[in-house]
Amino acid sequence: MNKSELIEHIAQSAGLNKTQATAALQAVETGVIDALASGGTVELKGFGTFKVNQRAARKGRNPKTGEELQIAAVNAPVFKAGKAFKEAVN
Repeated sequence: MNKSELIEHIAQSAGLNKTQATAALQAVETGVIDALASGGTVELKGFGTFKVNQRAARKGRNPKTGEELQIAAVNAPVFKAGKAFKEAVN
């Protein structure tokens, strides 16, 4: 399912038109991004948790040349599925 298919699904299941469903999805996306950018987490009971993990700087290798290089530290967004989500998928 891609974004336009998700918007269509939201519109049908919530009784909205596509414009309203698009606005709702964008509001959720913006809310999650803003919360993570400010250092917080987003926990949706039964669905899962969005948070930011900090990856330390480390040494790596270029697989083509074998040359050693430094990989910078990054903040990586992660999603951990909740119990109900895991059970629904399995």
